[in-house]
Amino acid sequence: MLQQSMKDTHTISAQEIMRDILEAESRAVSSIPVSDAYDKAVGLLLRHVHERGGKLITSGMGKAGQIAMNIATTFCSTGTPAVFLHPSEAQHGDLGVMQPDDVMLLISNSGKTREITELTGLARRLNPEVPFIVITGNAASPLAVAADVCLHTGGTPEVCPLGLTPTTSTTQMTVIGDVLVVSTMKAIGFTPDLYALRHHGGYLGAASRGEVKPGNK
Repeated sequence: MLQQSMKDTHTISAQEIMRDILEAESRAVSSIPVSDAYDKAVGLLLRHVHERGGKLITSGMGKAGQIAMNIATTFCSTGTPAVFLHPSEAQHGDLGVMQPDDVMLLISNSGKTREITELTGLARRLNPEVPFIVITGNAASPLAVAADVCLHTGGTPEVCPLGLTPTTSTTQMTVIGDVLVVSTMKAIGFTPDLYALRHHGGYLGAASRGEVKPGNK
């Protein structure tokens, strides 16, 4: 319905398009399957990072890579050491960032992205025991099959009028990343004092130290 309504932007207002997108993406977020896979994913993060002293390595290509990078930085600021590994650079030496107790979070909507599927083989060759948490829109894809834990987005179509540009899928990926971050924060008992140690500058740093009230930006 959205794609049809967006065919002629000369006769449809931006407000109408916005309403359609808000409705479509809200439905897409609500349709993300809720399962015990999230408990398993958080369990891997706790075991490998917080008990064994490893780190989280996130990776994705293109738009999914930008989501993976954001998830890594959010984990860092909330007490879980994480780095983003570009899948192409991984093939040229950057895979050396991996250590024995690390866990990987790999993101691909199709689950077939060549650079990411190749990364799974390279990572397991370096560290056969490294576990993979995968976020994908294709639960039957090669990446999903290789996963220790697969977090399925639900595979909702993109709101892009071409049905191609990552839009809805990246929204779902971001929400799934938020679920992992918040669940891990709660599991480790992350406090404002711990946040302040990692985030000195800006409004968030001031809020974590109690200098301003959260929400008063």
